[in-house]
Amino acid sequence: MENKKEYRNWLDAHKLDHPLVIAGPCSAETEDQVLKIAHQLKDDDVTYLRAGIWKPRTRPGNFEGVGAIGLKWLQRAKKETGLLTATEVANRTHVDLALEHDIDLLWIGARSTVSPFIVQEIADALEGTDKVVLVKNPVNPDLALWIGAVERFHTANIKNLGVIHRGFSTYDKSKYRNNPEWQIAVDFQTRLPDIPLICDPSHITGKRDMIFDVSQTALDLNYDGLMIETHYDPDNAWSDAAQQVTPETLLQMFKDLRIRKEYDDEAGFQNKLGQLRSQIDILDNTIIETLGKRMKIADSIGGLKKERNVAVLQSKRWNEILGKMILQGEEYGLSEEFILKVFKAVHQESINHQEKVIKG
Repeated sequence: MENKKEYRNWLDAHKLDHPLVIAGPCSAETEDQVLKIAHQLKDDDVTYLRAGIWKPRTRPGNFEGVGAIGLKWLQRAKKETGLLTATEVANRTHVDLALEHDIDLLWIGARSTVSPFIVQEIADALEGTDKVVLVKNPVNPDLALWIGAVERFHTANIKNLGVIHRGFSTYDKSKYRNNPEWQIAVDFQTRLPDIPLICDPSHITGKRDMIFDVSQTALDLNYDGLMIETHYDPDNAWSDAAQQVTPETLLQMFKDLRIRKEYDDEAGFQNKLGQLRSQIDILDNTIIETLGKRMKIADSIGGLKKERNVAVLQSKRWNEILGKMILQGEEYGLSEEFILKVFKAVHQESINHQEKVIKG
């Protein structure tokens, strides 16, 4: 994608002195509910009022949205409060209805992003529109799939384009509803630095008491904004009750969140930062050298196993290593989640080396 800087224009046009905030209920439930929340948010740092109109659920039988009638509620909320409006679209019909009701921002859900067919249908329906279009990351951790979806909207001549990081599904046990996998978002920023990046801490955490910490992490990573689900009675919300916060809580979060400078050119700071980064560079080189040496030993083990016709995977040995490393990691302040992720990757690479030797 070339000339990506044009995509920041819609964000810059708001002339905000803080990150962009998109907030509102997970689902539009009733007209009174949408209007009440809108009025509670209108004097906060919120720019867009979000509400799910069509709610694809994992299993049928749950509340799946009020449908097109909810778009009229968003229209009225915009008229009464001045808040811009936002909702999710998942097909051409949704797009046509949203445009008909002058919804300002449309986002593509994680379940839609996984399908190039769905993304292309939506992109074709939106071709040339001046609406803001945000693409959520796909359910699975696939950077290429995420970028591919963005490229389809770029090809459809969407100028007001951005993305939403809402975390990724995982089979492993996690404290998050959707693992943030921050590195994938960082990689996205590296590949497409001028595409605005919004964090959705509600869907990452699935728990309202974790939203602040994830929001702060996103701001520390220089995200452009936050999308937070907000309800005046979250415990009785019709969908995703556990991850919604009250407008009062949201306001307090705005007061407590720290917005850090992207850059500080003060000489003393830069010198100290440079020294610390040099130390990290040395340690990173040491890690690579150590891993290289480890894999050479894995090659030797592979040769020995080949000679004796022994299976590559030794489950007992692997479990012993993993348990030992988790305990040792705790002594150095490293989380179990991190240790598991690192050593699973190291173990897989070791298996690959041994299999190459055995098959060679």
